[in-house]
Order: sequence, then structure tokens, then C-alpha cells
Amino acid sequence: MNIREQQEAFEKTYLSPYASLSSASRGRVRSEEPCDIRPCYQRDRDRILHSKAFRRMKHKTQVFLAPKGDHYRTRLTHTLEVAQIGRTIARALRMNEDLTEAIALGHDLGHTPFGHSGEAILSKICPYGFRHSQQSVRIVELLEKNGRGLNLTWEVKNGMANHSTHTMPATLEGKIIRLSDKIAYINHDIDDAIRGHIIVENEIPACYTDVLGHSSKERLNTLVHDVIINSAGKNNIIMSPHIEEAMLGLRKYMFDHVYTNPKAKGEEKKAQHLLAVLYDYYVKHPHEMSEEFIRLIESAGEPVEKVACDYIAGMTDQFAISKYEELCVPSSWKIY
Repeated sequence: MNIREQQEAFEKTYLSPYASLSSASRGRVRSEEPCDIRPCYQRDRDRILHSKAFRRMKHKTQVFLAPKGDHYRTRLTHTLEVAQIGRTIARALRMNEDLTEAIALGHDLGHTPFGHSGEAILSKICPYGFRHSQQSVRIVELLEKNGRGLNLTWEVKNGMANHSTHTMPATLEGKIIRLSDKIAYINHDIDDAIRGHIIVENEIPACYTDVLGHSSKERLNTLVHDVIINSAGKNNIIMSPHIEEAMLGLRKYMFDHVYTNPKAKGEEKKAQHLLAVLYDYYVKHPHEMSEEFIRLIESAGEPVEKVACDYIAGMTDQFAISKYEELCVPSSWKIY
């Protein structure tokens, strides 16, 4: 029995009867020889971690565009916080931690530059629409590895595709990340908003803080404990009604006072204009995209509008700005 088989045997003995077993995965689109050391979900976790799309998240906006400070969250640090919360819950409930972490690390790979404002404009102008959760799956199925994708397991891709509010994952590990995502961003966005002088702690309505806590630490502790306590021994991942109501109320408060606040979001129209200009340009000049995207059009028959959207969605904030400047801002005249 090799190390992977020992790990799979341990899962069968130790994990909850409701957990997703590595040995029972629905598998990959392309069959592969199993690793002798790592179960399939750990292997997926490693593939995501080593992907180019994962590395690019360190230069993608979470909420605040181009913040002046080193401590504001990026899309990458958000992802790591989701993974930490998810693993804490998974371990306490004896769920599959490798699957939970793989979903967490991959769930936001498809986010655009400039956060949700970038997603909104691409969804509006691309005839095929755009949703970052679907784009995350498209990255691991097609865009990474020069068109080969990462060939992840069905369960990881399902969790990535269904982490948002309007859909539900098939596995409990996916449901853990669906909640962990909200727990993470609500709390760290409050922290960033306070740091950016958008709100102050005592302005947050007491009807939420009296239930959840009066600091990020207290709120995280309350929310994580509530998920664990109410999900233990059940074939579901749930919160108690009064805690969930307070969390969703706090989320709405953030939408009203931070996510739409002109001080925090005043540059978004400029960012959206920038992305719209880039999209129009690359649809008309597809051969100026990177080679792997040109191959998608010429060899794989992918629509140029979809591939232009892929190219722009994969950009970091600074790369998008530099491309816009290259295409639209005259450079200084030089004598050579």
C-alpha cells in the first residue's frame, strides 16, 4: 500500500460519513495515473497553487482600487483567508480538508482586474456574458497550460462554479467555502474600510454587532463557531437563523456604505471605461493578444469576443492600465 492509498484508507476511517472521500471522486475529464503520494484533491490543490492565474491574483483588486497602503486585501489575500476559514470549519466537522482548500484556492481565479466593477462591465459588453465563477472553471478547464487546463476533479470544479450566493455546490466541502467566502469578505472588507476611513467601528449598527461582535476577531469567532455548532453531525452546512440574519444584514450594510461609497469606489467608472476600450480593441485586433489566446481562436474555434474577454479578465490591474496607456496615450517623442 503506497502513501496515497494509506491516506485514502485514513479518510474512510476518520472522516465524517458526509465527507467527500478522495477515493470516491467522480474523477477527471482526462484519466490520469494516480499519484503514489497525494490523493486527488491534494493534487488539485497543488495544481491550482502553482498556476499562473493564482499568482496573478496578488495584483488584482479585492474592493479598493489602487489603495495607497500595503495592508489592504488583494484578491490573493482574500483567497488565503477564505482557505483558512474553510479549513478550520472542515477540520472541526471532519470534512475533506484537501477538497475544501482546493475549492477555496480556485474559487476566484476568474476574477477580472478592478474587482466586481470589472466583472460588471465585461458581463455587459461581452455577448456571451461574464461571471467570475464560470470564468474560474474555464481557466482550469481550458486557459491554463496553453489550452490543456489543469484537468481538475469534478468536485473541485463544482465547488468553484457554485461558490456564489445564487447557486449551491454538490458537496459539503463546497458549501463550507460558499459560507467561508462571505464570512471572509464581510469581515476583511470592514477592516479595510475602517483602515481607509470609509467607516468607523462604532458606526456599524448595534443590531448586527451586538449579535456578531464588536471587532473583526469577535465576528469571525462567532460566525465560524456558529457554522460548526449548527452543522455538526448533519448532512448540510448551515448557520443558526439569527446569526445568518445578522450576517446578511451586515452584508447589506456594507453594500450600502462601502461597496457603493464614492470615496471607495469613485474610480470605478474610469476602470470600466478602460476595460471597455481594451475589449473593443482586441476584438478588432485579435492577433495582438498573447499567442495562447490567438491559438484558441485559430485552432480551437473559440469566438473572438469570448477570447478577448478571457485575455482581459486574466490581466492584473497594472497590466490593464499599462496596456491602455500603450494603446491610447501618446508616448513622448524621442530622437534615436
